[in-house]
Amino acid sequence: MSTVSRKMNSPQWKNFQPPVVQDPAILSYQRAPNLLNSLISSSPPKVTTTININANQMRETGIVEKLLHSYGFIQCCDRDARLFFHFSEYGGDMDTVSIGDAVEFQMSYDKRTGRPIACQVIKVDANSVSTEILSEERFIGTVVQEAKPGKVKNGIVGGTADGLGRVTYEHNGECFFLPYGLDDIVNSGNTQVKPGDQVTFFIARDKRNGNLHARKVEPAQAPATNQKYQGVVCSMKDSFGFIERADIVKEIFFHYSEFKGNINQLLLGDDVEFEIQTRNGKEVAVTITSMPQGTVIFEDVSVEKKKGKISKTLKSSRRQGDPLGGRVVYESAKGPTEIPFGDKDQAGEYTLQQGDLVEFHIATDRRDKLQRATQIKLLMETFEKSTERRELGVIASLKEGFGFIQCAERDARMFFHYSELLESANQASVGGEVEFTVTQDPTTPSRQVAIRIQYMPVGSITACTIRPEKYVGTIDREPADHKSPTKNKDNEFGNIVFDYEGAIKNIQYSAKDIAEPAHFPKYADKVEFNIGEQKRTGTWFAVNIKVIFRNTVTKCQGFIATLKDNYGFIENADHDKEVFFHFSSVEGDANELDLGDEVEYTLTRKSTKTSAENIIRLPKGTVAAEEILRDKGVVLGRIVRPMRIVNPDQEEYSGLVQVGTEDDLDVQTYPYGITSLADKRDFLQKGDIVKFQVAVVKSTKKERAVNIAAMRKYIRARVDSIKDKYGFINYEAEEGKKLFFHMTEVHDGVEIQSSDEVEFVVVQNQRNGKYSACSVRKISDIQRPERLISRLKSVVDDNVGPKLIVLRQPKGPDGTKGFIQPRTPWKPPA
Repeated sequence: MSTVSRKMNSPQWKNFQPPVVQDPAILSYQRAPNLLNSLISSSPPKVTTTININANQMRETGIVEKLLHSYGFIQCCDRDARLFFHFSEYGGDMDTVSIGDAVEFQMSYDKRTGRPIACQVIKVDANSVSTEILSEERFIGTVVQEAKPGKVKNGIVGGTADGLGRVTYEHNGECFFLPYGLDDIVNSGNTQVKPGDQVTFFIARDKRNGNLHARKVEPAQAPATNQKYQGVVCSMKDSFGFIERADIVKEIFFHYSEFKGNINQLLLGDDVEFEIQTRNGKEVAVTITSMPQGTVIFEDVSVEKKKGKISKTLKSSRRQGDPLGGRVVYESAKGPTEIPFGDKDQAGEYTLQQGDLVEFHIATDRRDKLQRATQIKLLMETFEKSTERRELGVIASLKEGFGFIQCAERDARMFFHYSELLESANQASVGGEVEFTVTQDPTTPSRQVAIRIQYMPVGSITACTIRPEKYVGTIDREPADHKSPTKNKDNEFGNIVFDYEGAIKNIQYSAKDIAEPAHFPKYADKVEFNIGEQKRTGTWFAVNIKVIFRNTVTKCQGFIATLKDNYGFIENADHDKEVFFHFSSVEGDANELDLGDEVEYTLTRKSTKTSAENIIRLPKGTVAAEEILRDKGVVLGRIVRPMRIVNPDQEEYSGLVQVGTEDDLDVQTYPYGITSLADKRDFLQKGDIVKFQVAVVKSTKKERAVNIAAMRKYIRARVDSIKDKYGFINYEAEEGKKLFFHMTEVHDGVEIQSSDEVEFVVVQNQRNGKYSACSVRKISDIQRPERLISRLKSVVDDNVGPKLIVLRQPKGPDGTKGFIQPRTPWKPPA
């Protein structure tokens, strides 16, 4: 019989128990004494009023198990329960009811005893009531014990003489046993089932107790041993494989020992002929022989070509359950028709996208008549009708299976795989001009790759026109180089601003367009150049660029405002902006720079932001200082906005200090920067009370705050531990945590060790809420040991007795070898 069991999550419904426990005969035997006693001792109970707990309660089905004078018992079909009912609760003639009839009822409770009873009982069709649930399909197994008529003694089936047989079957490598009776055999009068026979059956689960039973048992019809089948080898493992059958859409297992020939000569895709046998409940291929290639044909391919549109592409994951995941829509006699296709139905391996116009053939499977699209080829008119952005380039290099394309419209090289060539990969050659689409690499999201590559006629890309006219412009942005890499691809090009026929224009250029690389143009330099134009796209670009005037005005002065690990920020001379710089741009040792140092630098722009280069340290006092307004004296204020160093999230560089409150009429605010702080390492936060003086910047005539000193409470504590560039103080700003401090917060670069006493100010970082110490000062170099301090506290001065007064403090070693006069050894007298 060709019917076999399919893989289920759990064919035993996860309730399988050993036969000794779930055997109905044993359960019947265990229940029989109690059941018999209850039947013998049962007497007609008094009719009592019932309590209907829920009028909308779901009705149940059951089977009449027993009938007495005025009452009976019903066995529930959906649960393991036996309910009493009175004849008065039956809706109809009670004389028509007999044992075994199917009924429907509603459960209620006896008012006097509180026991569950059945009420509103009606008779229903026996076919609509069942205590079991049958499996959806048949299973194949083997009879291990024959079913026989049960032996009845004193009207009761006792012990193991229930007459039930046993059938076994395998699933997922496990062996299961199920009971069956003579009534479960189909056509039991004409059919004999003996031990060793293979049978098919349904698995029934009792809804009341979960017991399993074999139902509708039939002998399995083994396939004829002389019948021949054909197929194609589709999978091969270490010692076995699978054959795709030509008669049905199914694969069949085979072992290498069943191949009649040299197994080393059997390859994937070979046509074979075989017979089928059933072993351990499964069909396997035996007596396998090779056949000429092309003998087995699964499908018929139409000669006529069809045109359609991709409505659904194949998913990138190869683990999808649907082997025909793609869809093509085409016009047929019935109107728009959708047809599936798989990953082997494409003429090439290039990427297909939704909406692509394609041509294809229709393949019809001979086994199940399923149709699909095959030999699918992308039509070039797709690019004319779609909004897909196509780029041009030249194949720069070819490797084994992949290569690189030099883009014509941007200074970049795109990786591509041979499978993305719309034509044959054999035509690929270095220097070939191609058109392609750029997309993100699915394996590396940060990289872009070229797909859907189409060859172009020679001269389509490389030809460009260079205008003879010379133009003059200003460098607005320098192209990125290896020293200053950028993730933004647009920043790989420089930008020139120039006047073209009375309008201000921007034109891009790359480093290779510089006529004299030794005189590389810098930011704000005046340059002369020609305009080049691509023939096909009309894109402009600057070529033959020469510097005609160096910009010397860009030399600026300022103050070091921030120092990090390998970069920092400079506050300009006007004290209103800051500019980024890298330590590699400093002339000399960048580690010698300190906050507030005066420097000279030039501005450059290689990305969207300006940076400082050629940084030179200046002598103190070189940059013009502000003029302090002495008449205003020392002013008391409050920080309303810190510097961006303290709060990097704010856009403004300068901080603000406010004099007076918002309710006052004469409230004033003054900006301040790093040079405004009396202590350059002071960490001023919003809300800090400060005192300062007012000064005027000579270049801008604007007033600002200078000599700002925080009016804080200093705390004293001892250093707990010192690491490389930071340490911890025995002070808990947060419960259970010692206070962190950085060595840059220590004044005058004094060396601090564990147990040193320091004074400091506690500040809180506004971004992460953590506390730290700033303005750390060492109190003394030498500290008394704790044991001496404790001993001094215990000494009592009672002014009694003589006192010892030290007239001269002892001296330590002075670096000499000892006494000035050489020592004369003592000689005892004779």
